[in-house]
Amino acid sequence: MKKILYLECNSGISGDMTVGALLDLGADREVLENALESLGVEGYHLHFGRAVKCGLDAYDFDVHLEEGADDQDGHHHEDHDHHHEDNAPHYEDHNHHYEDHNHHQEDHNNHHEDHNPHYEDHAPHHEGHAPHHEDHGHTHENHTHTHNHTHAHRNLHDIYKIIDRLNSSDKVKAKAKHMFDIVAEAEAKAHGLPIEQVHFHEVGAIDSIVDIISVAVCLDNLGIEEVVVSPLAEGRGHVRCQHGVIPVPVPATANIAAAYGLELQLTDNQGEMVTPTGAAIAAALKTSDKLPPSCRIKKIGMGAGKKDFKQANVLRAMILETEAESRDQMWILESNIDDCSGEMLGFAMELLLEAGASDVWYTPVYMKKNRPAYMLSVLCREEKVKELEELVLIQTTTIGIRKYPVERTVMNRRIEQVETDHGTAKVKVCEYEGRVFYYPEYESVTAICRKTDIDFQSVYDEIRKKATEQL
Repeated sequence: MKKILYLECNSGISGDMTVGALLDLGADREVLENALESLGVEGYHLHFGRAVKCGLDAYDFDVHLEEGADDQDGHHHEDHDHHHEDNAPHYEDHNHHYEDHNHHQEDHNNHHEDHNPHYEDHAPHHEGHAPHHEDHGHTHENHTHTHNHTHAHRNLHDIYKIIDRLNSSDKVKAKAKHMFDIVAEAEAKAHGLPIEQVHFHEVGAIDSIVDIISVAVCLDNLGIEEVVVSPLAEGRGHVRCQHGVIPVPVPATANIAAAYGLELQLTDNQGEMVTPTGAAIAAALKTSDKLPPSCRIKKIGMGAGKKDFKQANVLRAMILETEAESRDQMWILESNIDDCSGEMLGFAMELLLEAGASDVWYTPVYMKKNRPAYMLSVLCREEKVKELEELVLIQTTTIGIRKYPVERTVMNRRIEQVETDHGTAKVKVCEYEGRVFYYPEYESVTAICRKTDIDFQSVYDEIRKKATEQL
C-alpha cells in the first residue's frame, strides 16, 4: 500500500489550519506538545478545540501569547490582542460558546477567534518569541499591531537556533528549516534585501514558528512521505500591514507561488486566504500536483480558519491509499537524433538514469532524407520531467523533445534474501492477483557464477528454487 496526504486548499491555507487538519487526521497531540516543550522557552499556551464552519465540524488549533511574558533571550512579548486589518468583511455569529479549560478562564479581550459554536480545551505550553497570530482570513503575517511593548526581530540564524533545540529527528528539523528558508527567500525578494539581512517581524513571531515546527512534527508522526497539494484558493483586494496597504496576494505569498509553481485560483472573497506561512508549507510539502488515477480515502481531517466566508473556511486533508500494483502515471520524453556519437549517447543514458529516470532506451529509426538515427526514450515521473529534459538538451545534440503521459500497471514488488549452497542471494518477489513470482537479481547470479564457475542458468534456477522454499 502507498500512503498519500492530499491537502485540499479550497479556502486557502495557513499554518494553524494545516496543524489543525493534521491533528484531526490523528497526529499525536502529546508528541507535538512534548516536541514544542523541548524548545525550552516560555510565554504562550496552545489551544486545541473544535469549531463549526458552515455546519462542518473542524479542528481549531491556535497559539495564544501570554501578556507580559519574557522569553529566555530577554525579548518582551506583545499584547496578543492586536488588530489584524484587511478589507475582508468580518462576520460574527454570537452563538453559544462552550469551553473546557485545563486552567483558568482566558481573558476574552485576548481572544480574537470567530464566534461560531465553539468549545475549547486550553493546554498550557511554553515558547518565547514576538507574537504574531496567523489569523487565516486570512491575515498577513505583517499586520499592524496595537501594542505598547517592544517588538522582537529575528533573522534566519536566530530561528535556526530555536529549531535546533527541538527534541526531534534531523529530518523534522530540516523540514522546518526548509519552510522558513522559503519564507525568508520570498521576504528578501519582496524587500530587495540579501537573505541574511531579512529580519522576521510577525512572520518570525512565536505562533508562526510553532505552526511551522508543528507541521513538520505532525507530518512525521503520521508517517507521510508523499503530499499532493491542490490549487490554492486566494482572495482579492488589499490588506493593511506594517508598511501600509498592499495587494492580495501579498508579495511574499506571490513570490513563493512563482518560485515553487504553486497554482493560485482567485475567488471573489475580499481579503487574504493564503498566508506566506501557508504558502511556504504548501511549497515545502508538495511532492505532486495530481492525485493518482484511483485511490481509497482512509481518513479525513479538517482544520478551521479563523474568519467566515461564503464557503466553509476549512483546510481539508485526506490520507489516501493506492495499491502498489494499480495503474501508475508516468511520462515519456522522446527525441530523434541523427548527429550524435555513440559515446555521447551512452553518457547521456548514464546521466539520465543517475538523475532518476525509471528507464532509458534507444531505438534505431530512419529520419528525413533516409538518415539512420536513434530515438532516445526516457520514462520518468512528472516531477522529474523538467530536470531530465534539461539533461537531454544539454548532453545530446537534439534541439527538441516530445513528451506525453502514459499509464503503466506495476506489480507489488520487494527485494528479499535467500540462502543458497553458494552463499546469500537477492531475489525480487513480485505479486499480482494472488500469484507470486520470484526473479533472482542479476548481480547475485553473476557473483555466484564468478565465484564457483557454475553457468548462469544453473545458478539462476537454484536461487529461484531456494526462494520458493524459503519465502
